[in-house]
Amino acid sequence: MKRAGAWYTETGVQFRVWAPERKRMRLQLFGSNEEFHDMQPVGEGYYELHLNRVPNGTKYKFLPEGETAFPDPASQFQPEGVHGPSAIVDHQYFQWSDLSWKGRAFDELIIYELHIGTFTAEGTFKAAAEKLPELAASGINAIELMPVSEFPGNRNWGYDGTYPYAVHSGYGGPDGLKYFVNAAHENGIAVILDVVFNHLGPEGNYLHEFGPYFTECYVTPWGKAINMDGEWSDGVRNYFSDLVPFWYEEYHLDGLRLDAIHTIYDKGAVHFWELVEQKLKQARQRNGRTFHMIAESDLNSPKVVKSAEYGGYGFDAQWLDDFHHAFYVMLDPAGADRYADFGKVEQVAKAFTDGFVHSGEYVKFRKRRHGASSVGLPGDSFVVFNLNHDQVGNRVGGERLSVLVDFERQKLAAAAIMLSPYVPMLFMGEEYGEDTPFFYFVSHTEEDLIEKVVEGRASEFAEFGWDEQPPNPQEEDTFQRSKIQWEKRNTGKYRVLRDWHSTLIKLRQTHPALRNFNKNDVRVHLLGPQAFVLIRLSADQQVQLACIFNLSDNTVTWTFPEDKPQWTVLLDSAEMQWAEDADAALMRDRHEPTHVSYKASVVGAGVKVLEAADPVQA
Repeated sequence: MKRAGAWYTETGVQFRVWAPERKRMRLQLFGSNEEFHDMQPVGEGYYELHLNRVPNGTKYKFLPEGETAFPDPASQFQPEGVHGPSAIVDHQYFQWSDLSWKGRAFDELIIYELHIGTFTAEGTFKAAAEKLPELAASGINAIELMPVSEFPGNRNWGYDGTYPYAVHSGYGGPDGLKYFVNAAHENGIAVILDVVFNHLGPEGNYLHEFGPYFTECYVTPWGKAINMDGEWSDGVRNYFSDLVPFWYEEYHLDGLRLDAIHTIYDKGAVHFWELVEQKLKQARQRNGRTFHMIAESDLNSPKVVKSAEYGGYGFDAQWLDDFHHAFYVMLDPAGADRYADFGKVEQVAKAFTDGFVHSGEYVKFRKRRHGASSVGLPGDSFVVFNLNHDQVGNRVGGERLSVLVDFERQKLAAAAIMLSPYVPMLFMGEEYGEDTPFFYFVSHTEEDLIEKVVEGRASEFAEFGWDEQPPNPQEEDTFQRSKIQWEKRNTGKYRVLRDWHSTLIKLRQTHPALRNFNKNDVRVHLLGPQAFVLIRLSADQQVQLACIFNLSDNTVTWTFPEDKPQWTVLLDSAEMQWAEDADAALMRDRHEPTHVSYKASVVGAGVKVLEAADPVQA
């Protein structure tokens, strides 16, 4: 079945729209002479019209019942914003130079989440592309873009998008995203796009004028759920499932991150994610490039990454929130107020060896048992992080980890994700300890909606017990204060942390033990309530790493196994080169010799990585 929207064919443009309960549909073309055309019903609720000689960029709208005009629900470009006309996009115009690009294997990715609007002063794809060589030089090889679909105004996190197929005009539109992806591939960097299938923003959302895209059978945090299994749901399922091959083929993307998949409800015989998997399989066969599907899921369920033929959802990986929660509370004891079910070093150990910390236990926050075991899943089924847009943006002051913990613990946090058996992700600026806030921001134009957003945000923080009011998300200053200051990365402590991340990334990408994603080869030995040793083995069992983590201010000592008389120190966060400043380095030089025997100590918060390159007993 052809996709909805406006598409160029060999002889012109094919317009297609789904409106199953409308008895008539007209097309309005804007130009020197405004034109109206009747569209023809072609079955299953679709209307079509083919026109010759329609220039690229021509603006248009659809008129359900031939009356009021609305933008195309499957619009690929909204040059005048969410309320304006749609514009035709001819994808053959863009000249790609990445035809030899075949993508990257998921287990080799170092992901970097960024928001186009706040990543640079300009807030455009083109400006962001200029930073790619520096990111590549640091070892980052995958970008995860926060949503870029058309949203109201010129500033938004992206989760209020109302046109899932349209690239935001303020960022640079369709050609801007293609330019960014092309530049990323030239720098050896894959691009993953965060997309939202579980809801659409309220402003500029005209889907209800065309068909039953929403259902009252289920409720989400954003209101009515998407209609994936009710009457007339076939058109809705096609609308969203076609987005996957669309981004893959037309924009050469390397994958998608799907927002909150647990709020997509489908009780049909063929689940929505099974339909997606079928279409993606065909697209992969046509294109021959890798394409990764990552889920954000609150289910703590292994079925998310199991194939649909085995009753799963077919994702390649899912975010591992439990890893963040368990480790963060150990870094910052104040975090226990946010994550009351975490705070034990045993949970950190389980996060490293198993994956899900909550795997069927009673969880106070949920007032019920939660999750299932993920022991059998390989490590590259998970993405781990110390920071993401939610963790920082949903704090009243928009504080990053760099503001919440000291420099030594920032290094600890970086080591935790880079030495883990999972795929690591950084949030923009984290690699050098950016300390500007990252707030939630919007730029709606409807006064009633603005009032609701501001009041809702304040109410949400009040429930968490915050004493202060969050900044007004509608104000321009809230957005401007969220922009990172890229030039910091080359000075002082920021440069040190940047180099620390690069060193960890290089170790991760080259050491055989860190290239092994079999969690059966991961061990954790506890050294008290705030310290542990993470053991990583190479796949051939010939090389062993011991990573000593001390999250306290005391000294911890690990005594080596008797069959390992000597170890080589590969990395030590206490070395002078990793000090926050020169004076601290002279006062706190705890570096041991390159080769150590019998035991190793970490004095105060820090991490030490040692290697024993001899056969290891299972």
